[in-house]
Amino acid sequence: MKNGMIECSVCHSKLVSPTTRGVARAYDRHKSNVSKKQHVLNLLLVVGDCILVGLQPILVYMSKVDGRFMFSPVSVNFLTECAKVVFAVVMLLFQARHQKVGEKPLLSVSTFIQAARNNALLAVPALLYAINNYLKFTMQLYFNPATVKMLSNLKVLVIAVLLKMIMRRRFSVIQWEALALLLIGISVNQLRSLPGGATSLGLPVTTIAYIYTLVFVTVPSLASVYNEYALKSQFDTSIYLQNLFLYGYGAIFNFLAILGIAIFKGPSSLDILQGHSKATMLLICNNAAQGILSSFFFKYADTILKKYSSTVATIFTGIASAALFGHTLTMNFILGISIVFISMHQFFSPLSKVKEEQHNGKLELVDFQDNHRSKETFINMAAGANEEATHRVGSDERQPLLPT
Repeated sequence: MKNGMIECSVCHSKLVSPTTRGVARAYDRHKSNVSKKQHVLNLLLVVGDCILVGLQPILVYMSKVDGRFMFSPVSVNFLTECAKVVFAVVMLLFQARHQKVGEKPLLSVSTFIQAARNNALLAVPALLYAINNYLKFTMQLYFNPATVKMLSNLKVLVIAVLLKMIMRRRFSVIQWEALALLLIGISVNQLRSLPGGATSLGLPVTTIAYIYTLVFVTVPSLASVYNEYALKSQFDTSIYLQNLFLYGYGAIFNFLAILGIAIFKGPSSLDILQGHSKATMLLICNNAAQGILSSFFFKYADTILKKYSSTVATIFTGIASAALFGHTLTMNFILGISIVFISMHQFFSPLSKVKEEQHNGKLELVDFQDNHRSKETFINMAAGANEEATHRVGSDERQPLLPT
């Protein structure tokens, strides 16, 4: 550099040397654009999740005849997994046709075998999801749709504890207070929500309901955290290829459950279409779309964001169930959902993020660009939804900000 000019070593052309302020502004604008894209993606994911999650308990309720299911819930889960497998295959073929020259072919046998080995961990959340999908139907026998959605919000607290224990995720005091408010809101809504005096299997309904609630909250929470870990630990693998493995494992587990039921109830149980109606077909499509959207949440967003977005669906579920089925929106529900939304705002508020610790008077920074992308994504996974605390470096940010 001479007299504020930079000379190219190849063509010997001269450019004005950029100032430090100019470089900083260019990077800030670039970072802002990336952040806006992430916000738009998160918004689209939340809106889609609210619609699908809100419809799910309503469709389950519509599928019941005289308070019970005329079909096997396992058959619905199996058909749902098959639908998701078909979607993953179609999208994988579409992605393979639009690959750039020089990229590793997605449909080669070697790529498939290597990806299957690297993503073997997806079998664990697939098994947990198979159990959870059956519990979704069982919960509908004890709670109305709006109450099921409120109970599912308990998963946020369980997920936070799992992230704290397994992934060393840090939460501020304000965020823990927000989670406490979430529990209070759910408790307010649950006052006098259970029918008294009714029994099932010789036990009080309240006892069975609480047992199912405990399993209903713990199993999917563990599945979500483990699924996020499995997807992000192999971030370079196509999400459609990962979904193919995840849904394939799920279809296998549900098919084994169908075979087990057939052994105890007879060959007639193998008729997976028995008792299905238009409502159950809509339910299958909704569950499939919900599962596909969840995979994008876990890989590109955050598990807690996914669960909080499901909280927003509670309003839609409550209003729709009241309009369609005559369920009463009590004052407890209105107060409870208000507290839940205050909790959500407080949890994601910029004031609630964990402050960076100082070491010897200097902030400890991590150079993400010098690490492998899988390590980078694992750190981001532990960081969670607060992208302000840890900025993710994407592939497009590795490009030069200014011409050289």
